[in-house]
Amino acid sequence: MVATFKIAVLGAQGVGKSAIVRQFLYNEFSEVCVPTTARRVYLPAVVMNGHVHDLQIMDFPPITAFPPRLIPLCTLQEWADVCCRGLRSVHAYILVYDICCFDSFEYIKTIRQQILETRVIGTSETPIIIVGNKRDLQRGRVIPRWNVSNLVKKTWKCGYIECSAKYNWHILLLFSELLKTVGCARCKHVHTTIRFQGALRRNRCTIM
Repeated sequence: MVATFKIAVLGAQGVGKSAIVRQFLYNEFSEVCVPTTARRVYLPAVVMNGHVHDLQIMDFPPITAFPPRLIPLCTLQEWADVCCRGLRSVHAYILVYDICCFDSFEYIKTIRQQILETRVIGTSETPIIIVGNKRDLQRGRVIPRWNVSNLVKKTWKCGYIECSAKYNWHILLLFSELLKTVGCARCKHVHTTIRFQGALRRNRCTIM
């Protein structure tokens, strides 16, 4: 049986969230920063510990606010705003910030709080992983790593990983930990291995 996991990737402009996704999918990195202006949907498959999992990775452009809870049955706002479509129905959130930019951390701090405030009462908690990108530029770090890690893990109760999209450092670890977090019992092993199914289904990308 193939399980499908929906993942939303959010972050301020220029933090490298799209670069993380492309490094994970295609093992490539571009020095040219192209702002994300529309939602991009990727549909790769991964093999983890011998089991196949379909992923739906949604790379969102920067949003001004997380869409509110639907009242009573559907949200006209979410459907009217194409950029936010599907944002509330994912299984996990990846919130990316630039370790060299304080404002980008404040951005994901706000988005995380809005996710919590708009969560439907009675539903299971949706995992959130905070990602500090651009570790290769850590000499320009604006907040000590220990301070961020302590806040995220102990106070926010979220996962925390630092990575470098440029050098493909901790990118696989990020998605490996994410799959374990979303509740895939078969993935919860100490030595988790992850690889891609086929050619990553390169044609399966939708821009909306």
